Amino acid sequence: MVIGSGPNGLTAAVTIAGAGYRVLVLEAAGEIGGGTRTLGLTLPGFLHDICSAIHPLAVSSPALLAMPLGLHGLEWIQPAAPLAHPLDGGRSVALDRSLATTATSLGGDGGAYHRLFSPAVRNWELLTGNLRIPRDPIGLLRFGRSSARPASRLLETFRGTPARALVAGAAAHSNLTLEASFTSGFALSLMAAGHAVGWPFPRRGAGSIAAALASYLDSFGGTIETGVRVNSLDELPPHRMVLCDVSPRELLRISGARFPAWYRRRLDEYAYGPAAFKVDWALDAPIPWADPGCCRAATLHLGGTAEEIAASERAVWAGGCPERPFVIAAQHTLFDPSRAPEGKHTAWAYCHVPNGSTADMTARIEQQIERFAPGFRDRILARSTLGPADLEAHNPNLVGGDFCCGANLWPQLFARPTILAWYTPDRRVLICSSATPPGAGVHGLCGYLAARAALRRLRGGL
Repeated sequence: MVIGSGPNGLTAAVTIAGAGYRVLVLEAAGEIGGGTRTLGLTLPGFLHDICSAIHPLAVSSPALLAMPLGLHGLEWIQPAAPLAHPLDGGRSVALDRSLATTATSLGGDGGAYHRLFSPAVRNWELLTGNLRIPRDPIGLLRFGRSSARPASRLLETFRGTPARALVAGAAAHSNLTLEASFTSGFALSLMAAGHAVGWPFPRRGAGSIAAALASYLDSFGGTIETGVRVNSLDELPPHRMVLCDVSPRELLRISGARFPAWYRRRLDEYAYGPAAFKVDWALDAPIPWADPGCCRAATLHLGGTAEEIAASERAVWAGGCPERPFVIAAQHTLFDPSRAPEGKHTAWAYCHVPNGSTADMTARIEQQIERFAPGFRDRILARSTLGPADLEAHNPNLVGGDFCCGANLWPQLFARPTILAWYTPDRRVLICSSATPPGAGVHGLCGYLAARAALRRLRGGL
C-alpha cells in the first residue's frame, strides 16, 4: 500500500507494481498529484499549477527516465533559456542552455563561471546516477567541495552584479539564508542542470506528470483511490507493507503507538522551514518586461542584486516578511498556449515567508514584477492567492506552507527525517516523501529509493 499520490508516492507505487506486486494507492484529496497538480484557479480556461511549475530535476531523474512516461502523455517543453534574471535599468542576465554563451555574457566573470560549472555539466549524467565513469574527476571533486560552502562564500568568486545575482537567485531555492552551509550546492546543481538538460515544464501543467505516472501504474494493474483519508495505519486493509508519502508530522499522527518513544520524539522534533506565499494571475497579454530578453525564459528570478536577495532571505529566517521579497516567477503560456484561452496568458509566482505566516504578500510580489515589467498590473484579469495555510490545505505535506517538507539545514539536509532515512522501526512501514533523501523536488527519487528498500525487505522476508 502507498499513502499519498504525490510524485514520490506514485513513483514508489510504479516501482513496486513493476516488480510484480499488487499495489493500492490511497489519496486523501479528490485528485491525485500532491505537489504536481494543475487546476483552474482564476477564470474559465486558465490552468494554473498549484505548487511545482518548473522541473529541472525531473528530466534527468534516473527514476523517471526509467519509465516510458512519454507513451503515457507526458510531453516536456524546453524554453529557449532556462532562466532570466531582470536587473534595474531595463537589463537582465540569463542562464542560457549553452555554458559558453552564459559565460561570455558575464564579461570579466566569464572565465571563473566556466571553470566552476564545466565539470558538473560534463559529468551531469554521473551526478544524477545515470552514468558511473566520471569524465573530469578532479574538476568534479572541486565542484563537490564548492557545493558544501555557504552561497555567500561562493559569491566571492564573482565581482560583477550579473553573475552574483544569477548565482544568488539559484541559491535562494534552498529556502535558507545564503550564509547557511550547502546553499552553494543548490545554486550549483540547479544552474548545472540548466546547462545540461534545461529547466523544462510539462505541456498542459504539472498535473501531466502525475497523470502519466498514474497511467503507467494502471498498466501494471495498480489501483488508486482518491478521497480516502488515512487516520490510522491500524485501519488499513490487509497488506504486506505500507509506504507513506506523508510528512513526519502526519506519520506521527497515523502511526499511533507502533513506533518506540525515541522515534516518535524524532518525528515530533523534525524541523520545518519557511513557507511560500503564492499568486497566480490570468492576464490579457504577456508580462511586459523592460528587457525583451526575459521573454526567452519561462522562469524568472526577481530580486535585483545578490545583496537584495540575501537580505530578503535573512529577513524571512528572522521571522519577518521583506518589503522587497525575492520572487520566483513563471510564464508558461509564452511556450504552452494550451494553458489559457487564445491570446490570453497566465503567470505564477511565489516568495518566501515565515512558516505559518498570515501576511498578505500580494502587493509586494506584484510590485517586484512591476519593477522589472512596468505596466504588468494593467494586464491582470484575475488573481488567485495561496498563503501558507492554503497551501497546507491543498497538500498536508506542506506543513505551515513549507514546500520542502522540512528545513534543509545541516544535518537534516541528509538525515531526513532521521538517520534511518526511508526506514522506520516497524519493518512493515517506510516513509517515501520529500522528508527523506534526497529531499524536495519533482524527481521521484524519494519514492524510488524507498520502494527499492521495500522490495529488498519483501524479497528477503519481513
